[in-house]
Amino acid sequence: MGRYTCMIGALQVRTPQVVVFALGSGLSDAQRRNPSEVGSWVTYRYRGRTTQSVPHFATFVRVRPEE
Repeated sequence: MGRYTCMIGALQVRTPQVVVFALGSGLSDAQRRNPSEVGSWVTYRYRGRTTQSVPHFATFVRVRPEE
């Protein structure tokens, strides 16, 4: 059994440009136990993009408040 057993490993993120990728780096243990709701907006940082326009080395920053 690993450290994240029974916790979420990554969020599945879809950008407004319809690029889908997994975002796991930067999540705290509390966020992994109680992830944000489907459809929530999140902020993340990244270092460039791959040739398929996927954010490279993306890191979770926060869940954005509803507007």
